[in-house]
Amino acid sequence: MIVLKATQDKVLAALQSVAGIVERRHTLPILANVLIRKAGGQIQLTTSDLEIQIRTSAELGGDEGAFTTTVGARKLVDILRTMPADQTVSLESSQNKLVLKGGKSRFTLQSLPAEDFPLVQESANFGPAFSVPQKTLKDLLSQVSFAMAVHDIRYYLNGILFVAEGKQLSLVATDGHRLAFASAMLDVEVPRQEVILPRKTVLEMQRLLSDAEGAIEMQFANNQAKFSFGGMEFVTKLVEGKFPDYNRVIPKGHKNSVTLGRAPLLASLQRTAILTSEKFKGVRLNIEPGTLRIASNNAEQEEAQDELDIDYGGDAIEIGFNVSYLIEALANMSQDMVRIELADSNSSALVTIPENSTFKYVVMPMRI
Repeated sequence: MIVLKATQDKVLAALQSVAGIVERRHTLPILANVLIRKAGGQIQLTTSDLEIQIRTSAELGGDEGAFTTTVGARKLVDILRTMPADQTVSLESSQNKLVLKGGKSRFTLQSLPAEDFPLVQESANFGPAFSVPQKTLKDLLSQVSFAMAVHDIRYYLNGILFVAEGKQLSLVATDGHRLAFASAMLDVEVPRQEVILPRKTVLEMQRLLSDAEGAIEMQFANNQAKFSFGGMEFVTKLVEGKFPDYNRVIPKGHKNSVTLGRAPLLASLQRTAILTSEKFKGVRLNIEPGTLRIASNNAEQEEAQDELDIDYGGDAIEIGFNVSYLIEALANMSQDMVRIELADSNSSALVTIPENSTFKYVVMPMRI
């Protein structure tokens, strides 16, 4: 009888780091399972949905033996969650069962053979590896991920474009109505590489990346990306297709610009959003020297109006936007000030951070 022993919090942490991609319903029952490999006091956990594979290793403890099995990932997580964090739990594998014990509790779970678990075939030709701090990538993802499309027929929009070139890593997301761009500097020069990461991968990476010290190493192949960080290895399929030319979408040379506080603007938009119509979410912005007026109304003839004092001496412009697009952008920024650049009421607006070229957000106007 080969046993793995550790405190509940350690086993649960390792399991939760890989369980996020496990689908509850799948055509292949074994994909609901986590592949557990124990060798001495070391445990390796792997999950897959055939497109993404996550593997983590942890030093736990137990006897010197080894076993390999697969067991329902969500069930294991749910059981462990109900146990005290400092309780020692043990896992033992025999025949086609996995027994989990903790205190006076005992659970016997059905297991499936490890050799049936479909591991993702890793690409043989990954490009050069490069790394950035985990926090940097986490911040970049949060600055653009809200602009990804959801279930768009143009499948290449349901994800984020990664472009590494020279000493710069840029991330871009668009759903056709808005576009978010964020970039950071790398420590090393890399040849140009351009890939589209799928939406599910992006959301999972955001969940797993931490603000703690430590780098994440990236490698891209023509149909796969590989990320290594904090004892984890994350392999994902890429989205095929041609991402739109984002440089053509970002407006250049808008002659009217206003710089104002991000928090007051966000609060004003959130107030006026309450009385927008459910379907169109439209707000009107009236910008004139000294004043920004924000107004909305809905089918019930209800109206909201709000005013901000601004330092502005450009053209008077009235322009409509989907208020959600503005709120999401501002809510995912942390800076105190934002700059809005406008040409006229029919052209896209450019939202940037003053004195900072690493973030750009483009939003198309809507007729109201």
